[in-house]
Amino acid sequence: MDVLLFLIPFALLLSAVGLIGFFWALKNGQFDDLQGAAERILYTDDHPEHAEPNLDREREP
Repeated sequence: MDVLLFLIPFALLLSAVGLIGFFWALKNGQFDDLQGAAERILYTDDHPEHAEPNLDREREP
């Protein structure tokens, strides 16, 4: 039973740290664009040096 005197304040402290971290992330916009980061990795336009050449443009006069 003596261990509860240590574990209950420790659990409350950990939950307070988790809540502070959650509100910090919420305030800094970490949850504003959830789909953008997941889809941005699929686009190669961000790095033109890695993009494949567009053959249709090269054929136009």
